[in-house]
This record gives sequence, C-alpha cells and structure tokens, in this order.
Amino acid sequence: MGTEKRGAAPRLSVRDKTLETIRRRIISLQLPPGEPLSENELAQELGVSRTPVRESLILLREEGLIQVFPQIGSFVSLVDLGRVSEAQFVREAIECASLRDLAVDAEGIAGLRLILKSQTEADAQKDVEEFFRLDEEFHRELLRLAGHESAWSAVNSAKAHLDRARRLSLLDTRPIATLIQQHTAVVDALETNNLDDADSSLRLHLRGVFEDVQRIQETTPELFSDGTVARPSRRSVARLS
Repeated sequence: MGTEKRGAAPRLSVRDKTLETIRRRIISLQLPPGEPLSENELAQELGVSRTPVRESLILLREEGLIQVFPQIGSFVSLVDLGRVSEAQFVREAIECASLRDLAVDAEGIAGLRLILKSQTEADAQKDVEEFFRLDEEFHRELLRLAGHESAWSAVNSAKAHLDRARRLSLLDTRPIATLIQQHTAVVDALETNNLDDADSSLRLHLRGVFEDVQRIQETTPELFSDGTVARPSRRSVARLS
C-alpha cells in the first residue's frame, strides 16, 4: 500500500509541474506576448531537464499560447483577438445561462458578499494578483450556487487568451473598483431575486473586456494578433524570476 494519505492531492509529474509553471507565467504576463523562449534556459531556471520543457511547450503550442518559427525559435504568442472573442462568447453563454438555475438564499448571498469584501481589501492593498484570484473565485462561486460548477473547466480551458487580455486591462485601463461595483450589482440583483437585472449586469461586466482591449491596442498594438502570423526577431530571453 502507498504511503500517501487518503484524500491528499495527487502529486504532479515533473512535466505537469513544468507545464503549470510556464502556463501560469504566460497567463500572468510574467512572460509577456512576443517573449522568446529557450528550452535550455527554461530548463535551467526550473531545475529540470529539457524533456519536460519541450513537452510543455508542445502542449502550450496546441493551446495557442506559444508559436514556433523554424530557424528562429519559440515565442509566447501574441494575444489572439479571435480567441479572446470566442472565449468571451463561451464564458458569457455559460455563466449567464447558469443564473436561471441559481439557488438564491441568505447563505449563498453572504458567501458572495464575503468574496466582494476580500476583493475590496485586495484593491486597497493594490494586490492585482490577489484580486484576479478572487475574481475567478467569484465567477466560479456563481456557477457552484447554480449547480454547474463542473462547467468551470469548460470556461477555464477556453479563456487563456482572454485571461491575458483581462490582466492587461487590470494593469492599464479599468480600475478594480469598477469591477467590484459590477460584481456588487450582480449580487444585489440576485438578493432581490431579480434575475433579469442580474443577467444584464453580468453581461455588461463580462463584455467590458472588449472596450479595454480596444484601448490597450491603441497604445500597445504589438501585443495583439488578428490571426495573421508575423515572423518575430530573436531577442534575449526573459528570466523566470
């Protein structure tokens, strides 16, 4: 019999840990759009062999987060506007549809308001990473209360490019306080069992990323792609610090 405790989370393989780390740093913009990647340097930084790095880059390429150019190398993909739009469609369809099945009770509302309180605290501390985590928690909790938490995996797998666009918006355009106000409007409507207002407030909130992207494009168009592939030039590789 194994020595792991019952209920303990399964150990990730070296490949899975490597994949999770690189993906997280792409999504968080620590490895920004257009950044060149080196298998050797990534392996050295992460303390692994080149094999799990190579396998991870292949999987991330399939996800659209990495592009490979023969004789040039591998690069973090630009934020694909088509993928952002598709992911937004999937997210809005699932989350707004789930509101109709949401069980509105005092305990559920209290839980949502506790998340809002934590979001306000994160904003006060200028902790963007913590707010982003709490934002994900808020939307996942809406699905859970509706009995559709399993749908979060479908939402999550579709929104890698969308998440990068959302992070850019948090850094450059939309104040976090505005997002919290939009979250609060959804909860207020749910508390009074006004599902129409909850639906319209959630759609307004989710669609805000398109306005943000438009503003960001005006100042940093080099971060985005419309689906066309431009050959990049090789630069020095950023460290995974």
